[in-house]
Amino acid sequence: MELHSQYKGIGECKAGTKMAMKGQGKLIPSEIPRSKPIARGGWGNWELGAWREKPWHARLVGSTLTGLARFVTGVRVRWVDCQPDTCQRVYFANHTSHLDPVVLWSALPPAVRALTRPVAAKDYWTAGFVRRYLAIQVFNAILIDRMEIRVNRNPVDVMLQELGDRHSLIVFPEGGRTPGPEVAPFKSGLYYLCKRRPELELVPVYIGNMNRILPRGEVLPVPMLASVTFGPPMWLEARESKTEFLERARQAVERLREI
Repeated sequence: MELHSQYKGIGECKAGTKMAMKGQGKLIPSEIPRSKPIARGGWGNWELGAWREKPWHARLVGSTLTGLARFVTGVRVRWVDCQPDTCQRVYFANHTSHLDPVVLWSALPPAVRALTRPVAAKDYWTAGFVRRYLAIQVFNAILIDRMEIRVNRNPVDVMLQELGDRHSLIVFPEGGRTPGPEVAPFKSGLYYLCKRRPELELVPVYIGNMNRILPRGEVLPVPMLASVTFGPPMWLEARESKTEFLERARQAVERLREI
């Protein structure tokens, strides 16, 4: 097991290639095509969610929020048998606090953070101007309407559409916040996402102590030390059942709790 408390660099890997790291705990960087030009965006058309160059005010708020999140939580970031990378990934983590998406997003290096989009509940993150601004302008979040889930517009379809061919995602497969440090059973969305995009790297993440820093029902965080631990990437295996995959993914997060 390799433990990296600080990353030394950011690699790039070809999406869809499991490379030589499987079973070895190392990433082997490889080149990916240059990205397409990015159109500039502004205040309008927030609901599209397409990646664009953020306006100066959003970049400033994002940098400030990143520093503030790290200061308040004293977060310790660890990469175990894994390193930061700009290839397409799905970071899946336990969920105990409303601050989890902010802390995990802030734990990523800037180059990775710019391509990584949290998946969040629309009803919570659009309640008021501040949350809406943070979700759409700063985090570039993919907002899921939990009240309007339909067969022809389910959350997996939304994530796949917004994922495109260069973004990464932050998801919380438990489906809601849990009161304690234990990792609850995962909902099926992660399985169906990987079923349709099996080449995606899945990176387990354990966020520690956030349920004590901002407990359910509280507004102001309590200054304590938190941790974000990234584990070795995994993939959906051929002929692996939904039950087997979801339990294997849950255990991957649970194991990081003991590190």
